[in-house]
Amino acid sequence: MAVAQDLANPLALAQALIRCPSVTPADEGALNVLQQALGALGFRCTRLPFSEPGTPDVDNLYARLGEGGRNFCFAGHSDVVPVGDRARWTIDPFGATVSGDALYGRGAADMKGAIAAFIAASARFKAARGGALPGSISLLITGDEEGPSINGTKKMLAALAAKGETLDACLVGEPTNPTRLGEMIKIGRRGSLSGWLRVMGTQGHTAYPHLADNPIPRLVRMLSALTENTLDDGTPHFQPSNVQVTSVDVGNPATNVIPAEARATFNIRFNDRHSGKSLEAWLRRAFDAVGGAYELNLQVSGEAFLTPPGPLSSLIARASKTVTGLEPELSTTGGTSDARFIKDYCPVAEFGLIGQTMHKVDERVSLADLEALTRIYLAVLEGYFAR
Repeated sequence: MAVAQDLANPLALAQALIRCPSVTPADEGALNVLQQALGALGFRCTRLPFSEPGTPDVDNLYARLGEGGRNFCFAGHSDVVPVGDRARWTIDPFGATVSGDALYGRGAADMKGAIAAFIAASARFKAARGGALPGSISLLITGDEEGPSINGTKKMLAALAAKGETLDACLVGEPTNPTRLGEMIKIGRRGSLSGWLRVMGTQGHTAYPHLADNPIPRLVRMLSALTENTLDDGTPHFQPSNVQVTSVDVGNPATNVIPAEARATFNIRFNDRHSGKSLEAWLRRAFDAVGGAYELNLQVSGEAFLTPPGPLSSLIARASKTVTGLEPELSTTGGTSDARFIKDYCPVAEFGLIGQTMHKVDERVSLADLEALTRIYLAVLEGYFAR
């Protein structure tokens, strides 16, 4: 994939990235495009491939410009979600077509456009200083954000830390803005816990219930204990935690058979008043109170975290307002992101393009927004290194 000579213009690089059909976990040349562009700007690029049994192998990229001083990092992902029903797209999802004032293609909003914007901002920042930098700029780009997130950012951070690499602040380029560029900065995320509950009984004939043990009433009481009790009323920065039952199944089409077991799955989105461990204890207390035999398996895909309002969020807010005229909201809404891994290493906040079309048919980004985001990122760099 050819990369445009003018790296200060985000459009050509965004198009080159979109033309790589990097549906997770495939890379399809996306990291090569980035390495070529960043190398041309003088970044030192390091590929960080990782693997783990039972998961796809994933390649990742860390690039750094500068050797000393504070290290300002941009984090993002080059992988994208599947296109879905291709027949519903009005354009080639990997054609990177410009139509009117919009760039179309899978990943335009989430988040190849933001990656291109930050690289363009870095090119402008470097050029304005004649190549001399007051610190270091880095990019942490994973190919495993839309997938299981096992062989990506989390392992990259650990590997870099083991080599003595430090990050002083990080901006994640997720599409944080709901409807207009400049509306929202994410300063934290809720945690996510998924649960698989199996309640055991004894199968039997409905005419002889005394010879069986129906697990369904116990399952209903267990689920009621989850949904009828409020975990909390929220915090100044977080919505109330919530529990959603996502499936109930007994695998029993017969009306005259008491089933041997009943199953349910659920998900809890929780704020920073809770942790995965505290929620597990709460769940087991609730289920033990119902009684009977059950099996509970839990998976925490991310703990809740908050970067309190401070220098980083203020810097991004000022930069955004200067370009857009809007005062951005500091928010913790939405799903999880790789910021949940970065928060253990440095202050982190998220700001990117408009998310209205991400993961949808005809995903697109306004050309004006792509340029405006580049200017915002440039203002962030200028403000950060002016301190």
